[in-house]
Amino acid sequence: MCGGRGTRLGGDVEKPLVPVAGTPMVERVVRALAESRVDDVHAVVSPHTPATRERLRERDGVAVIDAPGDGYVADLGHALARVERPVVTVASDLPLLAGDCVDRVLDRFAGASLAAYVSVDRKRRLGVSVDATATVDGRAVAPTGLNVVADAADEPIVCADDRLAVNVNRPRDHRVAAALAGAP
Repeated sequence: MCGGRGTRLGGDVEKPLVPVAGTPMVERVVRALAESRVDDVHAVVSPHTPATRERLRERDGVAVIDAPGDGYVADLGHALARVERPVVTVASDLPLLAGDCVDRVLDRFAGASLAAYVSVDRKRRLGVSVDATATVDGRAVAPTGLNVVADAADEPIVCADDRLAVNVNRPRDHRVAAALAGAP
């Protein structure tokens, strides 16, 4: 999913193309998916991300889906209507994602949709923003942006991995991601 405006992040670069340690976030996510057991990669872009669309159309192994740009949920629904399930979904603002993170979530897949969360405490310890929360097994958690969508109801899983806790939505999140990615 790489069609958001990125208004909270600021700047004049489309959010998916914001570099973290010299590499655009969307490229980092595509690389992580290529290193995982995921077979096909589809990039869901919108009218808000024309430069991202053009960059990804030129990339081997990535199929581009043009969504209307009506928001994350609407664009996700648009994309899901065009792919076969089950499907891994991931937000392009998860620049520390790695193939092994994706595979660990896939290891938990047993037919029901999975929604990956991290603890709110983990996000606060790292100093990154917490925009949405839920409660899983009595713990305050936040969505990671990594999910497996199937036809059965959602099953929440809580992951203990800092790489899944850093969604770049604000300038501070960007600084934390860059530091964790080893940027000078």
